[in-house]
Amino acid sequence: MTDVQTQTTNTNAIIALVLGILSLVIPWVGFILGIIAIVYYVKAKKAIKVTNEKGNGMALAGLICGIIGILAQILIILSFIFFIFLAAAGY
Repeated sequence: MTDVQTQTTNTNAIIALVLGILSLVIPWVGFILGIIAIVYYVKAKKAIKVTNEKGNGMALAGLICGIIGILAQILIILSFIFFIFLAAAGY
């Protein structure tokens, strides 16, 4: 009989990935989701180091998506403000 151990994926890494992806596709709320994704990335990295679970790549993808989501949301908000000022100025 062989003893097969399955290595589990870190839950925080999955949460970071999901929140990072959602930060890309949900307008306005994506900024907050991106910040939360970064927090879960940090938690996942610490937990993976201690428990030796899988999910390092998922956590990294969550971090990258979260950062891109935050930058995209900032760009959207600044564009929105810019166009409101243009409309108010009569352009």
